[in-house]
Amino acid sequence: MITDDHVKLLNIASDEDIEILKSKALKINNVLKQLMDAMNLKLVDFKIEFGKTETGQILLADEISPDTCRIWDKATNANFDKDVYRNNTGSLIETYQIF
Repeated sequence: MITDDHVKLLNIASDEDIEILKSKALKINNVLKQLMDAMNLKLVDFKIEFGKTETGQILLADEISPDTCRIWDKATNANFDKDVYRNNTGSLIETYQIF
């Protein structure tokens, strides 16, 4: 994990960029959480990657999928993500089809 202080020390992003990244990440979190709630699923965590266009606009630069999220059934805690493959608990293809 990298903190704001690391980002500033390494001169990776400006204070303004950091605030934009935080704002976008929170919006993505809220949208995903609402979507998962509507499906009776729990969004455990997720990973996102951002990039900049040639003009400096910050954009989500990676997919959002069961490969980048941990998603569990609220009632049973069954996994609907890559943990099925990692933990050898079932068929990843079948899990994704159910999801």
